[in-house]
Amino acid sequence: MSAEPFAAHESEPGIHLPVPPPEGFTVDDLFTLPDLPPHTELIDGSLVFVSPQRNFHMLMIYLLAHGLRLTVPGHLKVKHEMTVVLDRRNAPEPDISVIRADADTGLEQTRFHAEDLVLAVEVVSPDSEARDHDAKPLKYAAAGIPHFWLVEMAEGNQHPVVRTYELDPATKTYTLTGIHHDKLELSDPFAVDIDITLDALRRL
Repeated sequence: MSAEPFAAHESEPGIHLPVPPPEGFTVDDLFTLPDLPPHTELIDGSLVFVSPQRNFHMLMIYLLAHGLRLTVPGHLKVKHEMTVVLDRRNAPEPDISVIRADADTGLEQTRFHAEDLVLAVEVVSPDSEARDHDAKPLKYAAAGIPHFWLVEMAEGNQHPVVRTYELDPATKTYTLTGIHHDKLELSDPFAVDIDITLDALRRL
């Protein structure tokens, strides 16, 4: 069932929000409802609107995406901030996705599917902390995405930290494979060597 038309919020007459159907929104709604804010996600049938992001968030996406593109093999591609359909009621937007090259179908493409991804990366923001730590990894693992990275700013000295995870296909859960503070150096899913120091961010 499709969502009802947008309705004005009682306390904010100028703001119009979509009225959810009784069973929640679906992927079809996400792509057909008019005037949704950019980067709206669908999590468990609910629309999630993104708050303004910190400079850290933007710079980490740029730093990691650029570093990945330097070594990504030809059968894979690096994308950022594209919707990934996991199932009928879940379509998050990873900050970075590494996809199979043959899943890239052209400039008009609006989404990828879980089976297209080799890696999903989330850069934690204050408003997304619970989703990035809990909901999204569980859903990415359940959907069979082989690798997941969680990126955040360490408390205190505020330097970047990247936690890398690999899927256990038997349990459909992620296992921590490393905690990286200064250099992100990996051989899987492909060779990666990225400077993730605070100085590297400041140079951008």
